[in-house]
Amino acid sequence: MAAWVEGRVIERIQWTDTLFSLRVDAQLLPYQAGQFTKLALERGEKRIQRAYSFVNPPSSPYHEFYLVEIPDGELTPSLGSLTVGDTLLVQSLASGFLTLDEIPAGRDLWLLSTGTAIGPFLSILAAGQAEQRFDNLVLVHGVRKGEELSYQPLIGELKARLGERLHYVPFVSRELWPDAMAGRIPAAIDSGALQERVGLSFSPEHSQVLICGNPEMVKATQLSLIEQGLAKNLRRTPGQISSENYW
Repeated sequence: MAAWVEGRVIERIQWTDTLFSLRVDAQLLPYQAGQFTKLALERGEKRIQRAYSFVNPPSSPYHEFYLVEIPDGELTPSLGSLTVGDTLLVQSLASGFLTLDEIPAGRDLWLLSTGTAIGPFLSILAAGQAEQRFDNLVLVHGVRKGEELSYQPLIGELKARLGERLHYVPFVSRELWPDAMAGRIPAAIDSGALQERVGLSFSPEHSQVLICGNPEMVKATQLSLIEQGLAKNLRRTPGQISSENYW
């Protein structure tokens, strides 16, 4: 069983009324970009824990987590009340297989996310290995409202570093938003609108796709990609689609 260590909040970033990020100082075991760990708080004799992906690259001096506060949730309202100097528990051993070393070779890397599930993809892009393995990097982020398109400063830094190799495509489903595509990611794949926006098509020869989001989004996007001729990536039968449900 993985050990728990004490972490201390060193910075808090409030994106919207319900979206926030915590930067935590904690002594953790080495981990890979794209992985997650668990955060916990103790309430009496009960330890309440949930899994959260790292947003930061592993080389960062802190560990960053992107959270949405669920009003009636067991844990997130308490995490949402943490401020600089407060402590929490962090599981020292990370988990997860949404990492580049699990992904076959390809030319184009598509990172398709919704909500706070953009976190592991920001970690992967910030770490720097993706640009060494793929010619084109596509970061897609679907949200309900435009104000939820968080991490614009970091995305701006990635654009500046990667130039035209990085395609950032925001989706906003419940309102019109400048430069964002309307609707949902699977529908845009089905219609070809996403591919047209990026200027790349999905193909078994060139594409590797990572999907991270709520289970319905993951399932629908997988089906859309299978219709494009792609297959799930399994260790025994390598393919093009790798995914992780974000709850």
